[in-house]
Amino acid sequence: MVYVGGVIVILTIFAIVKRWEVRLVLFTSGALMLILSGNIFGAVTAFTGPQGMVSAGLVTVICTVMGFAYVLKLTECDAHLIHAIVRPLTKLEKILIPATVIVTAIINIALPSAAGVSAAVGAIMIPALIAAGVRPAMAASAVMAGTFGSAMSPGSAHVVFVANELTNRDIMEIVAVISPKVIVAVIIGAIALTVVAFIRKENKGYVPADGEGVSSKDLSTFKVNPLKAIVPVVPLIILIVTSSIMPFNPGLFSTPITVPQAMFMGIIIAGLVSLKNPQEISRNFFAGIGSAYADVIGIIACAAVFTAGMQQIGLTPALITAMQGSEAIVPIASTFGPMLIAVLSGSGDAATMAFNQAITPHAALFGLDMSSLGTTASLAGALGRTMSPVAGAAIICAGLAKINPIEITKRNGPGMLIAALVTMFML
Repeated sequence: MVYVGGVIVILTIFAIVKRWEVRLVLFTSGALMLILSGNIFGAVTAFTGPQGMVSAGLVTVICTVMGFAYVLKLTECDAHLIHAIVRPLTKLEKILIPATVIVTAIINIALPSAAGVSAAVGAIMIPALIAAGVRPAMAASAVMAGTFGSAMSPGSAHVVFVANELTNRDIMEIVAVISPKVIVAVIIGAIALTVVAFIRKENKGYVPADGEGVSSKDLSTFKVNPLKAIVPVVPLIILIVTSSIMPFNPGLFSTPITVPQAMFMGIIIAGLVSLKNPQEISRNFFAGIGSAYADVIGIIACAAVFTAGMQQIGLTPALITAMQGSEAIVPIASTFGPMLIAVLSGSGDAATMAFNQAITPHAALFGLDMSSLGTTASLAGALGRTMSPVAGAAIICAGLAKINPIEITKRNGPGMLIAALVTMFML
């Protein structure tokens, strides 16, 4: 049966790479393995269980984060933050490309959606870079290269999963584990892309054609409201200041503020600053919750079915035994497994969740820490998605620059591969 399970997993990976509906693929594959193992209703049990759709730690955090993101869009606080950061950036012509990568990554922490930050930042920065003489493909690549900053966001589904489901640690402690890896990866990506731009002579000298290099919202005419600009980072500041990882604590609260509590504070502040109708805020908040449940929790629940099937059919125990016999393969598998699937499929979520549910709980058997192994897998998936030509964020950036998405892969590929190798060695 183990070999049958292996064939099913290979077919699952193939289906994900072919961009079939990820939730359907994971659920069907897991259900098939469970049925073959004699557990007819195991798929439903896993799907509705504590590792699936009713996981309190995952649902509350991810849904409130997405609800907050929808409120930010309604109140335009996200636009004010982006313009406040980007406007001075356009004056740094000599370091415009690496600065764009780093700034996009920073914004992506507060606005943890790769596609969302690509659209928001790209609509401003790609025309600005082109106007400064950077070739369109390089301009798009610079924005895309920073879209894995969310890997160290407290609202990242993978950070939340490692914290609440695997290690039972505070979310900010897991953020502290993955942050050095992400920061190093961002710096590597920025430097590598700058070198590529210099070699290809795409960092200056481009003359925009008619219609290029003009932002849809001119930076000079957009009036930034400082209060609105700071709202997106308020929850992050609250979480950091009250976290147990801080060497000092103001002592305002007996226990650290949770992510949902910080998000609700942010929502209230956004409403007060924007003076939006509370009914509109409520509608958008719950729309965000619905989106989070469908797009994020749905994948997690279906991944739980898939990993339950791997366990029941004997594939997970067999893999663990094989890895114990060759522990050197674990860092390679945890890094380049999720990364390769993310490159081919455009999403690192399915592969990362499956790995972290099936293998990461057994990290101690390989002499590794669960939080370190889990965060390595999640960052690797994000790096793979950042160099994928079929990722939603890449398609958005390419559309804004009017280029083929494969051009982004050519430019971001070297930096992401180097970052993945360094991440593996940091594990």
